[in-house]
Amino acid sequence: MLDDSKGGLHFLVHPGWRDIVQAEDIDYLDALFQDFPVRSRLHPEALFDQISSIGVGPIVTRMVGEEISGHPALVEMRFYFVQL
Repeated sequence: MLDDSKGGLHFLVHPGWRDIVQAEDIDYLDALFQDFPVRSRLHPEALFDQISSIGVGPIVTRMVGEEISGHPALVEMRFYFVQL
């Protein structure tokens, strides 16, 4: 998830995420991935705070920060991943 300078949230996922996650988690993640863009338009700050501290289930936040420029791997992933 990226937060742009205008307060908009952008959700990026691995293009083959369905092949990476466990089969039993696909429906759950698919529902979340459909819900995130809707919730980001209605309550972007609340969603950002929630996702920034998520730590249960198949999604765990590993890093939260202000800028990705100091993390070359994240910068590279940004161009490979697809937007929801």
